[in-house]
Amino acid sequence: MANRGPSYGLSREVQEKIEQKYDPDLEQRLVDWIVAQCGGNLEKPQPGKQNFQTWLMDGTILCRLINSLYPRGKEPIKKIAETQMAFKQMEKISQFLQAAEAYGVTTTDIFQTVDLWEGKDMAAVQRTLMALGSLAVTKDDGQYKAQGYRREFTEEQLRQGQSLIGLQMGSNRGASQAGMTGYGMHRQIM
Repeated sequence: MANRGPSYGLSREVQEKIEQKYDPDLEQRLVDWIVAQCGGNLEKPQPGKQNFQTWLMDGTILCRLINSLYPRGKEPIKKIAETQMAFKQMEKISQFLQAAEAYGVTTTDIFQTVDLWEGKDMAAVQRTLMALGSLAVTKDDGQYKAQGYRREFTEEQLRQGQSLIGLQMGSNRGASQAGMTGYGMHRQIM
């Protein structure tokens, strides 16, 4: 974590707005999902933004998470090295971000490495993980599966639906072109 002094004025207001977007309830749901997805041998962090950041900061958990969404042998990150060197940890975060984008997470939902590493925008980290989780459920990858709701209609219900005009389509009752003038003509006021 970077040693930053106090911020003043506009930069303090901006940082406060960013910090207000962080959701502690979402943090707990994300931790539960990550632990379920990566396997039960992960230790959950204590609640709190700082602990969540520290838990994810070395990039190992993020790499394990993205690998768990792929079939065995097709993982995007081949080797996840445990290391204490800062640049290697940041490199693992970057590998996760590239793999998440390749998985289908939109570029606008992906956080920057410094958002996690320096704790600048942990809400962006939450957004990325939520987008990844939603995509995994949509693709039926991982621990949580999408639950489809299939509706069954009788032939009579289907026939009745064909004779109705949906409200979205509107109606043309009472519509006419009476009183319309061509383009370029002056409008009659009296």
